[in-house]
Amino acid sequence: MVYFAASCDDAETNRKFAQSLELDYPILSDPDGTTAKAYGVYVEARGFPRRVTFYIGKDGKIAAIDTRVNVRRHGADIAKKLKELGLEK
Repeated sequence: MVYFAASCDDAETNRKFAQSLELDYPILSDPDGTTAKAYGVYVEARGFPRRVTFYIGKDGKIAAIDTRVNVRRHGADIAKKLKELGLEK
């Protein structure tokens, strides 16, 4: 299984953030919002994307989308969804 985060911040900001939290996964940078716009999560009026989690299968198809991201419990929410999808470690 592969997992990563994506952000509209620049690469250096993402690197420092990941380092500060000692993350074991990369944060991809999308500073111009191209990918966020393609996935329909970029909010032009706010100038940044909504927090959304996409679960993408090995076949490249989106298996599930979580649009109700709560940062305080999202780790547990992800673990639960991966189990539901049969993708747990």
